[in-house]
Order: sequence, then structure tokens, then C-alpha cells
Amino acid sequence: MRQATAIRFFKALCSPATIAAGIIAAAIGLTPIAASAADSRYAAIVIDANTGKTLFSANANSRRYPASLTKMMTLYLTFEAMKRGKIKKTTPVTFSAQAAAQPPTKLGVKAGKSVTVETAIYSLVTRSANDSAEALAELIGGSEAGFARMMTAKARALGMEGTIFRNPHGLPNTGQFTTAHDMATLGIALREHFPQYYSYFSVRSFTYGKQRIANHNRLLGKIKGVDGIKTGYTRASGFNLVSSVSDGNRRVVAVVMGGQSAASRDRQMAELLEEYLPKASGRKGGPLVAKADSGTVLDIAKAMLPQKKPTQVETGPADDQDEEVAAFVERTEEARPTAKAVAKPTAKAVAKETTTEATMEQAYAAPAPRPSVEVDAVKTASVEPSGWVIQVASSPSKAEATKALKAATRKAPQVLASASGYTVPFDKDGVTYHRVRFAGFDTKAAAWKACSQLKKKDVGCYAVQN
Repeated sequence: MRQATAIRFFKALCSPATIAAGIIAAAIGLTPIAASAADSRYAAIVIDANTGKTLFSANANSRRYPASLTKMMTLYLTFEAMKRGKIKKTTPVTFSAQAAAQPPTKLGVKAGKSVTVETAIYSLVTRSANDSAEALAELIGGSEAGFARMMTAKARALGMEGTIFRNPHGLPNTGQFTTAHDMATLGIALREHFPQYYSYFSVRSFTYGKQRIANHNRLLGKIKGVDGIKTGYTRASGFNLVSSVSDGNRRVVAVVMGGQSAASRDRQMAELLEEYLPKASGRKGGPLVAKADSGTVLDIAKAMLPQKKPTQVETGPADDQDEEVAAFVERTEEARPTAKAVAKPTAKAVAKETTTEATMEQAYAAPAPRPSVEVDAVKTASVEPSGWVIQVASSPSKAEATKALKAATRKAPQVLASASGYTVPFDKDGVTYHRVRFAGFDTKAAAWKACSQLKKKDVGCYAVQN
């Protein structure tokens, strides 16, 4: 099955820079897939979904950041709860303050308000909504940490030995990682175990209020037989995609991780599907991923140690996973940083993600009114002020820490009107980081109140007493 039309479509999607890169790769004898492999984040796999045979593999068992592919497991557990009758499509999903405060991309439901389970599912599949993922996690697991334990337990039960989950949405966390092979396993399991719900992944758009929300997966409707599954992006992960495609008899599930752009990733995926779907078997075998009963999963979950809730100092400010915003950043950044290969994601790699893509988008927009807090001359503290302070970010780059300080002040000038912003260095594992903090809070209650107000403005923070 040749897909020349689809390939031409994806070439048309590429930016001039991407096309130029392709020309250069061709000139030196590299295919686009081989060229992408030069990126240390790259990993890929193609599995015959009828037989389980691996048709193509590149770094498929190397640890990578899942980004929004994480939401595949969030949806797996949601479908499981629906199948068991614990929740229904019409069950209300209430958004807590924590869920509502998740950074973009999100649905934008206010704290205390709710949507149906089905609406939350649609928002995860299309917009990759971080707030909906958090709200579903709290509904099903009681808390983010509890749900993350369920996610990891389910991963083990499905045979995903190289995956650990710490949150339901895929925002950066040093302890959350996966492999291309594991993501392929999960993609196969979603179809095998929940055929009654799998069609959600092929939805191209849905309407929420007055909004028409389109699916980030641009292969849907462009390559015949593609019926899902999920996109993902953070700076550390690069552009990720899990795809499922069938020609009627043959079916493959393919994963591309670490793409340099959405367009190049889509083109790599299209080429993999074009080459390997004809090589798949038309004869269906039995289930490829064994179902795990609830007892096994609960036993594993209970055996896992309680997880410390991620904080900004551990993860850095959350990274936006909206590919539309990421595409904007691609067009406007002079140079995109390239994450170094890691056998295991490190704190240094994630800490570099100090500015959300949404914040970067705002930085390129019209200048905001001058805040009432003066931060042009950023103070660097050698001895921190005593009393209660709030921390909004941490970065190994002094320049990025300064940017984060100014960004927080721009977003919440009234909240920080009486506060004094500063950065302070500290060493961890031989690396010097720079905390971004605001002092001037007399009591714990005042610091917590300020943090609560900052979170409503999408500025993550926590309070600490010096």
C-alpha cells in the first residue's frame, strides 16, 4: 500500500527550515528517518498488531520522556473505570483548584466547576488538556499521587517494564519516563481491551461551548486507515506520536519519539507506515497484551511506596504541551535547544524547561504594562531573607531564572506588589541551580495565600520558611 499522496501532504506541512534540512539529508545520502536518528532524543518502533512482531526498531527500549503520551494511560484507566461501571460518560468531573491551575494546554474549566467524563475524554484526545487529565486523575484515583501509582501499577501489569508515571498529563517530572516499546504496547492494549471506546481516538474535533477544538493528530484523515492515537511534546522529549493504521486486514502500531518538529515527526511516521504496513501479516492471532485483573493491579499499587508530590524545584515550571503553541515557538525562536541523550532522565535536563511554551508565546506578543514591582535590576541573594518566601521556579541558567522572575511579576503584579523578587544559587549533584523566589511575607498564611493567587494566574509556586 503506497501512500505517495500522504507523503506529499506532509512535505507541504514542513517549514522552509525543515525542507532545507531534508534536502541536506538527501544530499549526503540520508533518509529523513536516518537524519532524525541523529537527534539524541529519537526513538521509534513499528509493531505488527496482528502478530506482535517487531517490524522496525530504533532505540525502542531506551528511556525517554513521554510528554502527553502519558494521557494514553490516563485514558486507559478512565476506560477501565467506565467498563466496570464505576463511572459513566455522563458522570460529572469536578475541577479542583489544582486541576484548574494546570498550565496550558487546557480546557479552561474554573475551579469548582465540572464537565462530563465524555467531555474530559474528548479534551484529552484532541486538545491534550492538562486540567482535564488532572481532574480525571482526582476523580478515579483520589489524588494525583494515588492515580500515578495506579498508572505505574497498570503499566507493570501490561508488561510495560520501562515506564514509571508520576502524573496524569505528562508535564515534566524527572521521575517520569517510558520507552517507545512500552508506548506501542499501551497503544495495542487500548484497542484490544477497550474496542467499545477506542473510536474516541479517531475524533478529529469536538465542540465545547462556543469552541471548536481540533485534534493535534494531523495524520487523521490524511493517511488512509489511521485511527489514532496520541501526540505529545515537551522540550526535553521532542515531538512524540503513537499511530495505529489498518488497511482492512493488516494493522500496525508505530511510535516516533524525539522528533525535531511536528512536521518532521509526522513525515517520519508517514514513511514508517508506508514502508512497514505492507510487510505486516494479514492473519490475526490472539490478544497481544494480557489483561490484568483489578486485584493484581491493586496489589502492585499498594506495594509501591508513596510518592512525594512533585514541586517546582524538582520539575521546573511546567512545559506547555500544545502543539499549536509549540509550532509558534518553532517559528519565533532563533535556536531551539537540543536535549542531550540520557540513559535516564536527569534533573538537569528537566530543569532546563524553565519557561512554559505559553509564557514564551506571551513574551513574543505585545509588551505587557509595566508592573508595579521593580525587577529590572534582579537581585542575587547570597544570604536569603529570613521568614516566609515563595518559590516559583528553579533553573541551572541564571538568565532563565531572571526571565522566570520577570515573567511571574508580569503575570501577577498586584499579588507581588509588596514582595521582593530575587534569585539565589544552590548546588545539587554537582550542578548549580538558581532558585527564583519572592520575599516579604510575614506569616505562613500570607505566603500560602499569595501562592494560591499565583496558581490562579498559571504561576506554579510553593511556600517555604527560611
